[in-house]
Amino acid sequence: MDQDPTKPALADRERAILALERRGFTGPGAKERAIREELGLAPVRYYQLLNALLDDPRALEHDPVTVNRLRRVREVRRGER
Repeated sequence: MDQDPTKPALADRERAILALERRGFTGPGAKERAIREELGLAPVRYYQLLNALLDDPRALEHDPVTVNRLRRVREVRRGER
């Protein structure tokens, strides 16, 4: 997929968030620890940024598998409320 020169690319932090979501985590707290240590974010802020990123077409273009998987998970959770 070619990057549209009129659209800014994803920022390093946005790409890092998507990369972290591609990883598998074992054990309680492992993901939250990685969020704090690797990204320097509080988990609440991380999830706010992630949720906004899922609606960003640039994120979908960058990593369609991860973004579509997370969108499906988000929709299931919304349906459960």
